[in-house]
Amino acid sequence: MKVMNHQAPFALTGISSMATKSLLADLCEQYLDKTGVHVHIESVGGVDAAARVKAGEIFDLVLLAADSIARLEEAGGVLAGSRCDWVTSPVAVAVTAGAIAPLIGTESQLREAVLAAPSLSYSTGPSGTYLEQLFTRWGVMDELKSRIVVPPPGTPVASLVSQGKAAIGFQQRSELLHQPGITVIGDLPSSVACITTFSAGIGMNCSLDRERYELAHRFLQYLASEEVRALKQQHGMDWAPVSPVHVQASSTL
Repeated sequence: MKVMNHQAPFALTGISSMATKSLLADLCEQYLDKTGVHVHIESVGGVDAAARVKAGEIFDLVLLAADSIARLEEAGGVLAGSRCDWVTSPVAVAVTAGAIAPLIGTESQLREAVLAAPSLSYSTGPSGTYLEQLFTRWGVMDELKSRIVVPPPGTPVASLVSQGKAAIGFQQRSELLHQPGITVIGDLPSSVACITTFSAGIGMNCSLDRERYELAHRFLQYLASEEVRALKQQHGMDWAPVSPVHVQASSTL
């Protein structure tokens, strides 16, 4: 990768969901040291991020769950063909620090733990949708509804668990790791595992600026490269084993 001058004429901007916030902060810092290119990523709730892109807010990079990026491609929020799958993240389970950890190694044990919990919480993103589908399949959603604590916008599930507002919490492992006041007891068992693939796309504004487009493209290559696999794993996420990044050129470039 070509090392660029630290006096870059501009910085890349992006928006992401909260699940990859900490990892992206470290990746952007490492990328700056490596290339001299500044990349500033704003991390917010995934639903809010997608809505802002759809509303026409300008970003060079959009980093969300794969299905959200696919929908934004179809809606013209990111450049068609620019999607790059770059990391995978499993959903994990946490309880309040000091609490007796229930067994969750099998689907039946997880179901028992959920039914025994006086309160539970999960995020409103893809993992939350998955859990609601799982609880519905188990036939217990109606029984659980009154016990579900919905996190306010910008409030991590970990904080509700640490405060005792939720006895058991479900969220991306990366968002639970190293949070005070909780104990992460493990990922969802393999038979019902929920692993989210996160993708990145290039913003539509880059179609009008070849230099900005090239910078964005290089950053996507970096995100998907083997060299950052260890850093992803340190954040409780996994390397997405995808083919080399291929970004289709826009006819307007």
